[in-house]
Amino acid sequence: MPPTTPYAGKFSSCSVYNNNNHHQQPQSPYHSNTAPKPSREHIHNGVYPAAENPYDVPQPHHSYRSSSLSSMTSKEHHYSSSCVVSENPYSPQHQPHSPRQHSTSCPGRAHRHSSHGEHSCRNNSASVKSRLYGQGITASYGEMCYHDNSLVSASLEALIQHLVPTVDYYPDRSYVFTFLLSSRLFLHPYELMTRVCHLCVEQQRSGDVLLDKIRFREVAPKLVQLLTEWTETFPYDFRDERMMRCLKDMTQHVARGDEYSWRAMQQMTQRLIKRLSALGQYEEAVAALNAVAEERPTSLKNKQAAVQRSDILSVCDDAFILAQQLTHIELDRLSFIGPEEFIQTFALKDPMENHKGFFRKRKTSNLEAYISWFNRLSFLVATEICMPAKKKQRARIIEFFIDVAQECFNIGNFNSLMAIITGMNMNPVSRLKKTWSKVNTDKFEILEHQMDPSSNFSNYRTALRGATQRSETAHSSQEKIVIPFFSLLIKDIYFLNEGCASRLPNGHINFEKLWELAKQVSEFLVWRQVICPFDRDRRVLQYLVTTPVLTEDELHLASFESEGPENNMEKDSRRSLRSSLLHRENRS
Repeated sequence: MPPTTPYAGKFSSCSVYNNNNHHQQPQSPYHSNTAPKPSREHIHNGVYPAAENPYDVPQPHHSYRSSSLSSMTSKEHHYSSSCVVSENPYSPQHQPHSPRQHSTSCPGRAHRHSSHGEHSCRNNSASVKSRLYGQGITASYGEMCYHDNSLVSASLEALIQHLVPTVDYYPDRSYVFTFLLSSRLFLHPYELMTRVCHLCVEQQRSGDVLLDKIRFREVAPKLVQLLTEWTETFPYDFRDERMMRCLKDMTQHVARGDEYSWRAMQQMTQRLIKRLSALGQYEEAVAALNAVAEERPTSLKNKQAAVQRSDILSVCDDAFILAQQLTHIELDRLSFIGPEEFIQTFALKDPMENHKGFFRKRKTSNLEAYISWFNRLSFLVATEICMPAKKKQRARIIEFFIDVAQECFNIGNFNSLMAIITGMNMNPVSRLKKTWSKVNTDKFEILEHQMDPSSNFSNYRTALRGATQRSETAHSSQEKIVIPFFSLLIKDIYFLNEGCASRLPNGHINFEKLWELAKQVSEFLVWRQVICPFDRDRRVLQYLVTTPVLTEDELHLASFESEGPENNMEKDSRRSLRSSLLHRENRS
């Protein structure tokens, strides 16, 4: 059996998370030194209030989370980089291995006999050229170029041919994942599937009907294996009716030659339909929540509404429990993000001739929904702080969210951690100086230091490596949790795509870039497949995803009502906000 994808980075031992609270949850290994707070603005546009709990919909089958793996254009956060970075206790001693070091696409597989004169870059007659660069060897086999036995470039036709299984060959799973992930930068998934299936069938033709049937029967199990990997790792590709039609045609073709493979195809199709059904229910629930969110009561901005409105402390006053429920939401939403959604965003920018319409149709809806959740949590934090009329209550809520953020860090939930920090750094919250004077900010400043954006988030990246190390050596399901700061993950993948050419001057595909994209995305798949071990609290979950939140203008006005303007500029701003919001109420 070919080895599984080796992309998830391996790290050496580093300091593990401690815990000494009554929940037996790790206590943050914070430093005593602090750093200036980053800019208190700039989060994603859009709010995601909701009216129903989307977590009652069926969850995707866990085998959907890529059994073949072992292991974008989006707005990102901008912060000042003036903070001083100190050494993080999670510093690993080794860096992750490059996926090229693990590549199992051995050039020896290029020397495979073609059947009946078919054109292939992987036949014995292919020209072989080798060059020695220091200790590394670069070799060309037909239209495929290798460096130290790792595929670095090839023509698109050669890559497609390399994906096609035969009686004595099956592509490595690392190659299958990498090419299926990034091939959509160059051609439509439907076109790729059609060509692969056609080549697989045509290569078995000999002119003798009986011999053809025997030969196809021998290759059918490998074709089924390839399609199974495709449907389990990239099931969203099959929302295209043409993909399902092609799959149905291949099922009928397989049925004529091998009953065992035909039954396997039927089972694979049934699993695929269940996954797509779960996805459809999830997306319908999210769409319904968004529709209700647009109808939320505008009276929420009034201070009188705060008396009747429940606050977070009345729903959950335990920071550890709230961090657990935030982790449930994070992992639930992560589980519905398809790996291809990261690459699909790049394809939107690429004028791929007649295939452009497909990429417009196939939106990155689940990825966008996850970003909307980050925005909602940030605005929810700011709303909870700005709404109370009493300064003492506002200070209490700030301290509570600091504790929640600390518990998120201990769990390994960096996305909720950053959303909370972002909400507390929003201008309507940061200007409440009288409120902040009642808060002990030591822990908050340490948390900010951990997520300090200077040096390309070096502190956070070190902590993430530590959490990854802990996950790889975990003795409990809780220790396996790693939820990355998602905006930074998107930014890393985006700049990796933008910074490297997809095609080389000779027209070949830059497969080194594809390896790196696959490494980033496969690490995400490993994190996504973790099952949340905490008990669900439906009441808390309902509150987090449905309670109304203030808009940015409403937050500013609520902040001014909590603590009055300090200068003429703020007075003018409050006057303008009141006029604007009153005008909107009259129009509605």
